[in-house]
Amino acid sequence: MTVTWEDAALTPNGIGQAQIAHDFWQQEINVQKMPTPESFYTSPLTRCLSTANITYAGLSGLARPFIPTIKEYLREGISIHTCDHRRNKTYIQNTFPSYIFEPAFQEYDILWNGVTAETGNSQAVRSKTVLDEIFSTDTATYISITTHSGEGASLLSVLGHIPFSLNTGAIIPVLVRAEMQYLPSPLPPRTTPAWTPSPHCTTPPLTTASNGDCVCAGGVAPVTSTLVNDVYPATTTALHLDVYTEGLM
Repeated sequence: MTVTWEDAALTPNGIGQAQIAHDFWQQEINVQKMPTPESFYTSPLTRCLSTANITYAGLSGLARPFIPTIKEYLREGISIHTCDHRRNKTYIQNTFPSYIFEPAFQEYDILWNGVTAETGNSQAVRSKTVLDEIFSTDTATYISITTHSGEGASLLSVLGHIPFSLNTGAIIPVLVRAEMQYLPSPLPPRTTPAWTPSPHCTTPPLTTASNGDCVCAGGVAPVTSTLVNDVYPATTTALHLDVYTEGLM
């Protein structure tokens, strides 16, 4: 049987992990008077939207109301698996009515195609792009980003941070010094790293081979064609980012 696990919601265990993060924030605010985020950003995938809501909604002592901005490029690394395919904008808007969409957010997912998978280099370009956007438009000192383990690792790598593997529902503070550098416009053409083709069937597979590969219906060979993924536009500004990691959790 073929099972589709598309943009899954949080499990009860995931809800409990997000509640732990919520309780941690409230404890630190009450006891340590810890500064709270002034801006909130989140991935558009349902599990992250819910995690952000459970973590921050209802906290007392926030510097600013919890009204997060949904940014497409904060999503998890994009594979051919349906768990990386987000739901449409209308669903998100109806489910999380107080959330704000970035201006260019599309109704349907234009990044996931079920055929090609994002490479590590491609994800790094995406991570750098979204950090450029945030730091060039947001003047807040304390910024919260709710994202996934893979994308979190990519963001830390782009920042020059030491490798750090976050557990589900975990929080890591990162101190960043961002300096704006204006570059000549127009910028020279930039080559986006190619995505990798992933074998897939054009109809649901009937069986799975012992090595885990799908066996397509009617003995048809899996398709391995590659699509062009030129989804990372050039920008006219760049950031020089220095990360200080002393004393981080």
